[in-house]
Amino acid sequence: MSWSPDEELVILTTGQETIIMMTKDFEPITEVGIHQDDFGEGKFITVGWGKKETQFHGSEGKQAAQKKIQEVQPAVAWDDRRPRVTWRGDGQLFAVSAICPQTGAMKIRVWNREGVLQATSEPINGLEQALCWKPSGSLIASTQHHPNKHSVVFMEKNGLLHGDFTLPFSKDQAKVKELLWNSDSTVLAVWLEDMSMMNSRCACCASSAVQLWTVGNYHWYLKQSLDFGRDPQKAPVCVCWDPERPLQLHAVSRSWTSITYDWGWMTERSPGLDATDNANVAVIDGEKILVTSFRQCVVPPPMSSFELQLTSPVNQVTFLCRPQGTNQVAAFTANGQISIYSQGRLTKLAECFVLPSKMSGIYLIMAAVEVDGVVVSVVHCSQTGTVALQLEDGQIRKLVWDHPEPSVEDWRDSSGCRINFPVPCVQTALCSISGEECLLGLTDRSHLYAGDTELASNVCSFAVCNDFLLITTHSHTCRCLHLGTLTVKGLQASLASDGSQNDETLRRVERGSRIVTVVPQDTRVILQMPRGNLETVHHRALVLAQLRTWLDSLRFRDAFECMRKLRINLNLIYDHSPKVFLEKIQTFITQLNSINHINLVLTELKEEDTTSSMYPHPESSSIQQQPSSGQKKVDVVCDALRNAMESMDPNKFSLSILTAHVKKTVPELEIALQKVHELRAPGAVSAEEALKYLLFLVNVNDLYEHSLGTYDFDLVLMVAEKSQKDPKEYLPFLNMLKSLEPNYQRYTIDKHLKRYKKALLHLSKCGQSEHFGEALQLVKEQKLYSEALKLYATDSVHYKALSCAYAEHLVEQQQAEQAGLLLWRCGEPVCALQAFAGSSSWRNAICVAQQIPLPPDQLALLARDLAEKLTEQRRYADAALLLD
Repeated sequence: MSWSPDEELVILTTGQETIIMMTKDFEPITEVGIHQDDFGEGKFITVGWGKKETQFHGSEGKQAAQKKIQEVQPAVAWDDRRPRVTWRGDGQLFAVSAICPQTGAMKIRVWNREGVLQATSEPINGLEQALCWKPSGSLIASTQHHPNKHSVVFMEKNGLLHGDFTLPFSKDQAKVKELLWNSDSTVLAVWLEDMSMMNSRCACCASSAVQLWTVGNYHWYLKQSLDFGRDPQKAPVCVCWDPERPLQLHAVSRSWTSITYDWGWMTERSPGLDATDNANVAVIDGEKILVTSFRQCVVPPPMSSFELQLTSPVNQVTFLCRPQGTNQVAAFTANGQISIYSQGRLTKLAECFVLPSKMSGIYLIMAAVEVDGVVVSVVHCSQTGTVALQLEDGQIRKLVWDHPEPSVEDWRDSSGCRINFPVPCVQTALCSISGEECLLGLTDRSHLYAGDTELASNVCSFAVCNDFLLITTHSHTCRCLHLGTLTVKGLQASLASDGSQNDETLRRVERGSRIVTVVPQDTRVILQMPRGNLETVHHRALVLAQLRTWLDSLRFRDAFECMRKLRINLNLIYDHSPKVFLEKIQTFITQLNSINHINLVLTELKEEDTTSSMYPHPESSSIQQQPSSGQKKVDVVCDALRNAMESMDPNKFSLSILTAHVKKTVPELEIALQKVHELRAPGAVSAEEALKYLLFLVNVNDLYEHSLGTYDFDLVLMVAEKSQKDPKEYLPFLNMLKSLEPNYQRYTIDKHLKRYKKALLHLSKCGQSEHFGEALQLVKEQKLYSEALKLYATDSVHYKALSCAYAEHLVEQQQAEQAGLLLWRCGEPVCALQAFAGSSSWRNAICVAQQIPLPPDQLALLARDLAEKLTEQRRYADAALLLD
């Protein structure tokens, strides 16, 4: 008899080989025979693509077409010949296994909810009585007896085989009584009974066991083995999973004792915090422990770095919580033994105690402490030596084991209040939050607690490493929080927030990711995806914390390599501590010791302060301000690096020196080109190589123009040859320039480059009479009056002409008074008088008029005109003074 998952239907199998379907009120719905000649509604359809004899058979050859169908072997002798019924999780289909009357072999048939046959299994030799449909609906589990092995097989709903795994015992050693899937389809329980005593007088003393199997990456792992021994009173008569708690198993023994087992998913990782810890992770797989050292390599399961073979199935594994010894692993096996394994050579002992031979190799229990309650987990902190116990009801106890008399006391906070978990936790870890030691716990319902305070309610997994708390959440994120800078309330707030754009604590991950381990003193976090594969991520918070540590300790090369590999902006090397960087700049150059690496740092420079924008410091960190010298950051770094490299080895760092010139906010291309010109000396770095590199940094046309500005035609030709210019374009122009007088040549080049001030300077040296008209035209076009007046003597004709031109410009700019002063100074009083009169500068106008001198009548007329203008401008006092 079997009830449907929704408890609306019940299926009965009768002694007449029939199936009766009833309602929950036991009203019959239908009755059909178990054994049907038809395959069912899901019968396979052939499209008639030729006969088997004419088809291609691959490596088997033509003989495969003549192979005869093997006869199906009858069921094993110990089979009880009773039908089994199992339902799919959604209650739409059920399967029935029964012995076929014709062949004596086991057959499985699948029926729908209306009692209509859907499919019949293919003939399978050695198929046994155990039957259980995976609640998720994908597979039906059963067992198969092979000539040389015993295995659990899986079938699809159409009756075809779909995978299997081998049970860890030899032929005829044990029989499988039942298979039981848990409610979320993650664990398969195999209920076994020893067959070695079945034919003896002590058949009633046959031992029983329950094995728990899980699957990952298409590999089946034996995770737990419950051995009930040979005592018939302890043997289970009923085993079943809890329908609501997926990892809770119930068993009832012959002595009417009910036992409930509670399990939780845990990742057993080595607890070390320094570089000596190999970041080991141990996985239980029956009698083997699969150990992977993630510091050396990332090995995807079911593979591992190495395996430890034991003589009995392993039920528990853990690592030693002692500094410099965290790579040692201990295993607790089903037969009650504890085995300890360590890597490397045996430790030399200062003292040696001789034990009797019968006690050699046995670890002695030095002390026992009685605890009031059932301890479900123990966690040990290797830094502080604290040992925390969790009882089955969530209470927390502290084991005081370093005293002469070990004892257990309540866990209390800094204020003396008792702290307990609200509910039992399946994973616990000790950490320090703002200097106070705290016990973290994760429940099977994804609630994360710090003592009795709930931090978050959507946590998949968590790990504590080097003062960082890392968690993955059901919202597909990985958070990394620094425990030294946050309080418990701060942790709550951080985990409740969605994070800002540049929040280094937040990283998106794949749905269902779980933390496997964190490599100590490193930036790697190993995540496992739901399908079983591993991924290595470098969490930004761990990366930045490690970089800050390296930069504080002046390990520039380690920081640079990490930043280059993980694509961290290289400006952080300077922005983290500008003063220290400038003081230790030669150390930086010596450690990098690579022109390419220094060039990479230079080319990534920008004015942005990355410590306040891209990578803000944690709240408790002291932010070092950049020096306020008035210079721009890029110029400061470029000059500092260039000066240091020139003092160390200018030839070796020639390319980096060029980069420092070019990268400045105002690129010093002429200086860079001049340095390329200087490199042409024998024994120096190749100028061709330097120029080729410079062309990589700067646009070739810009470089050609700036090479002209050096007035070195050899350098210009060198640059032009490297460009894509046609020689017909630049050779006539260069030949024309070579034919000119040197100063006029430079004037022509500067005017071509629009460097008009330099052009005017060189033109003034060409001969003041010959080219003055051209100079005056340049001054008027580019308004270089002030610069031009500095180049000519004040008593020269050219100075007067420039002054008159400047005065005209000032009058156009509504600055007539300034124009009048300029004309007065250069000896043009009449023009100055007009300018003063136009600007109502009456004092200057009267002075100039008297200097000319004007006749009295014209002077009086001038005064009246000026007074009228002043009156119009409401400057009455000046007008009255003028007329007085």
